[in-house]
Amino acid sequence: MPDILIATDAASVHDEIRSVVAEPGTTIRWIRRGEAVRDAMNLEPADLAIVDSQIGTMGGIAVALDLRLEADAGRLEPRPVLLVLDRRPDVFMARRSGAEGWIVKPLDPIRLRKAVAALLAGGTWHDTSFLPEPVAVPVK
Repeated sequence: MPDILIATDAASVHDEIRSVVAEPGTTIRWIRRGEAVRDAMNLEPADLAIVDSQIGTMGGIAVALDLRLEADAGRLEPRPVLLVLDRRPDVFMARRSGAEGWIVKPLDPIRLRKAVAALLAGGTWHDTSFLPEPVAVPVK
């Protein structure tokens, strides 16, 4: 049974994520401060951390980077991170954070369920929603 940590200070985001990922046997923990995520993962590693990009003083990108650096240094067990991004341009920073996946708001249950399943299975999830359409530029 998976253990999922949701890191957000917004009750509406927590409720939206929880309503999708809560299944019988799934443990869900809620952390409201970004700087508390590392300690929570150190004390009791979750199978997946879902982190909102807008958390008070330490946002989701910083949390994902912190978890990745701690895991790379051998001080924390590596665990997948799913970033919940507010806008498509945030993908640039999400890539640099080392997060295994990201999803762009507004959230919908189908994309979120697919992202969680992919990360819990050891894969990655890179949301292509709101991806700009490529424009052909004529060569002169």
